[in-house]
Amino acid sequence: MTIRTTTPDDLEQILQIYAYARAQMRRNGNPTQWGDDRPSAAVLQADIRKGQSHVIEKDGHLCAVFTFIIGDDPTYQTIEQGRWLDTAPYGTIHRLAGNGTAKGIFRQCLSYCMAQIPNIRIDTHRDNAIMQHLLEKNGFVKCGIIYVEDGSPRIAYQKRL
Repeated sequence: MTIRTTTPDDLEQILQIYAYARAQMRRNGNPTQWGDDRPSAAVLQADIRKGQSHVIEKDGHLCAVFTFIIGDDPTYQTIEQGRWLDTAPYGTIHRLAGNGTAKGIFRQCLSYCMAQIPNIRIDTHRDNAIMQHLLEKNGFVKCGIIYVEDGSPRIAYQKRL
């Protein structure tokens, strides 16, 4: 598998990946994290314009997408019921999704991101048991609760080398 920066030409395929991921989330007891329409095409286009969106390819075909941002994340400024491991510079993984055609996409994403900055933060919905399992399996520490733009809570995690 390889990772590259997303291009505008990838948008239709990544919209399909997110549609698949939303359906999987619903089937696994997590119907509200992304609802029926998140992330929006406008958010994805902004990620692409900023160079923060990345795709994972297997055998030349897109199989996953994620956003990686190095620098302060405004939604992480306030954390409740805990605290971050440190205040050092960090990267944030957002909107990770796959289309079900490849295994190990989280590991690939994490390896790519940690090669850029050895301090990673991520959050997930309380109903996203699959992501919580992946995070804990890969050495992330549960740090507390943060709130995303719409005010809904997310479990916040951090991993550092």
